[in-house]
Amino acid sequence: MSEPVVVPESLGGERVDRAVALLTGWSRNAVREMVERGDVLVDGAPATRSSRLVAGATLEWRGEPAVAPAPGPEPDVEFSVVYSDDAVIVVDKPAGLVVHPGAGHPHGTLVGGLLAQFDLAGVGDPMRPGVVHRLDRETSGLLVVARTAHAYDELVAALATHTVARRYVAVVRGIPSATRGTVDAPIGRSPRSPTRMAVRTGGREARTHYEVVEQFADTARLAVELETGRTHQIRVHLAAIDHPVLGDTVYGQVDVRVARPFLHAAELEFTHPVTGEAMAFASPLPADLQRALAALADPRAATPSD
Repeated sequence: MSEPVVVPESLGGERVDRAVALLTGWSRNAVREMVERGDVLVDGAPATRSSRLVAGATLEWRGEPAVAPAPGPEPDVEFSVVYSDDAVIVVDKPAGLVVHPGAGHPHGTLVGGLLAQFDLAGVGDPMRPGVVHRLDRETSGLLVVARTAHAYDELVAALATHTVARRYVAVVRGIPSATRGTVDAPIGRSPRSPTRMAVRTGGREARTHYEVVEQFADTARLAVELETGRTHQIRVHLAAIDHPVLGDTVYGQVDVRVARPFLHAAELEFTHPVTGEAMAFASPLPADLQRALAALADPRAATPSD
């Protein structure tokens, strides 16, 4: 643990990740990962990324950021490119593929596969070049990647102003009482487990819209749209209203009807960062989720999931 630092007046009101970066010389991305692990403390309590410091508060951190080599090309990583031009790439990510290197996943990521096909040098974070938004490892579907610094900045700004449309197909346990709804609840790191997120006071604002599309015996298929994009947002929000994603063993429970969380990024819309053209893409349900959905509609036809 570092020696306690009393926050000076000059850093009052500053975000905790920026303050620690200024005090240590570490990159904000490295400090941000420490914050997400719960390794940065304000007055003895784990800070959140959006925490604003108060002059006179006590700031501490555990250890130093992990130093990892920048990712390199990995031509064996399999994924589908559904669109590319000089500014953007739209990828259809398979379930099981991690988007970028991180703790426990230094290799075999989507970023490595992208670097084998595209030059992304100098685009965004060197540890996750071109990545402007992510999908969880077991979530399949669409995401957009920037090929230039200009495209990266424009897409990050579009995400911040909620002008990128991201729509998902999800199957949840139980049937929501309201046909349509919005979960508007802040999300932050769980105080009980640093690898989990939770709805909590002081978390980052998060809004998820959903609509019930189809009902089964004890589950429902939802169309879900993100307004914000927090880590595990859909899974956390749906679990918070007592309708966890089917097959989500982190925020729900094991279900033999599906081998992974039933969550697929099915539609993606954004304004092209160079041409201003409206871009729209759709991805069909992958085969494993199609089979699971058929079994839910007609349990007599159930077959084991992949």
